[in-house]
This record gives sequence, C-alpha cells and structure tokens, in this order.
Amino acid sequence: MTIADTEVASLYRAQRLPGPAYRRLKELVVEQIASGHWTEGQQLPAETLLATSLGLSRMTVNRALRELTAEGLVVRTAGVGSFVAKPKASSALFEVHSIADEVAARGHRHRAEVRTLTAESADPRTAADLDVPEGADVFHSVLVHFEDDRAIQLEDRLVVAAEVPNYLRQDFTRRTPHDYLMEIAPLMRGEHVVEAVTPTAEQRRLLQLGENEAGLMIRRRTWSRDRVVSVARLLHPGTRYRLEGVFDA
Repeated sequence: MTIADTEVASLYRAQRLPGPAYRRLKELVVEQIASGHWTEGQQLPAETLLATSLGLSRMTVNRALRELTAEGLVVRTAGVGSFVAKPKASSALFEVHSIADEVAARGHRHRAEVRTLTAESADPRTAADLDVPEGADVFHSVLVHFEDDRAIQLEDRLVVAAEVPNYLRQDFTRRTPHDYLMEIAPLMRGEHVVEAVTPTAEQRRLLQLGENEAGLMIRRRTWSRDRVVSVARLLHPGTRYRLEGVFDA
C-alpha cells in the first residue's frame, strides 16, 4: 500500500515546527511511524512526487529520506522506491532485562536454542573476568535467541560454578539464563561495554548475518553479594538491533 502524496502534503502543511524543510519532513515521517499510522512495508511517495506536492527541491526530499534510511526507519530499493522499515529490536542500555521479556513486550514470540552447556576450567582470561583462581570450575553456555523466526542474539556466558552449582541442570529453552541467575544470585551491580565487531564465520551462520553485516557486542559482567557471578558476551545483528536508554543530566 502506497502512502498518498496528498496525505504527506496535508500533514506537512499542518506542521508548526521550526527548522529546515528536510528536518521537518523527516520529523513528520518519524512521527507517523512512531504513532503506528504508517506501518512496515508501506511505500512512501516517489521523491519527485513528494518534491512537487510539498513545494520542495528534490535535493531536500532526498536528504530527509537518506537520513531516515541511515537511522533504520526507511528502506530504499533502487528502481522500486522507499518503504517503511521493519522496526529494529531494541535493548535497554542502562538496565538489565531478560531478552524473553523484551521480545514479549514487542508482541512477538521468543525461543532459544542451546548450542553449548558445559563445565570448564578457568583459563587466565576467564579467571580475570570472573575474579576466580586459574583452574577454578566455571560453567559455559552458548544460546541463540530468536524473535519469532529471526535470530537476534548470540549469548555466550561464563558463570562461577561455586555461586550457581545447579546451572548445568537447567533447561534454558524454557527459561533464560538471565531469569535463572536473577533468582539464584540476584543482581546487585552490573557493567556494560558496547562495541561494534566483525563476527566470525560461525557467528554469522548462527545469527543469519550477511557477508558484510557488522555485529553489535555487549559485554556484560554482573555481581551478586559483592561477588562476580557471570560474564556474558551478547552479540546482535548490527542492522537488526539497537540499544536505547534515558539518562538525567
């Protein structure tokens, strides 16, 4: 379904926002998508049609659409047109939530595949991350989390065995590691480090990533009762995921 240029023109003229024309057009599109009035897959009017209807230059319309595309709100296909993009999955930057709850809050279905669930001895890096002696018992889990049928997170987690001795007995297809750890070793403090990474071939396969698609990695370390309990490396598809947060000055 194509959004009528007359609708866009009517909304644009009703605006009372200051600022450059490209920004006003961009904010109009953002508002209509955020309100749910324009939905995934709807086609925006062609650039030339928009320029004529709004009384703007094609360069102005092009800039608004380019910025909307860069922010993931619009998908542009050469020779076809511009479309409202599928909303990106998101995660709170300053909080720690279960990914299953985040998916459910978006009205979608969560499921998980367990790729690894085993006991290991802490190597030097793991010992430093978990603040345990080298050779100490640790548990290692690797899960792929899905939103409906799309992989959205590869969770690679190391856990101090002495803090959660029954970790390996859990069925993490029914309950996330986060939910179990919050019950057994309630979170007292957390640390987030976020970076863009180049996924390995195996990570690309598990997350269904394109050849040149970047990954968004969150390294999360959590404490309970003043002890480090877990270190998780959470890898997301860079083009299908975002972090968001609110803070006070």
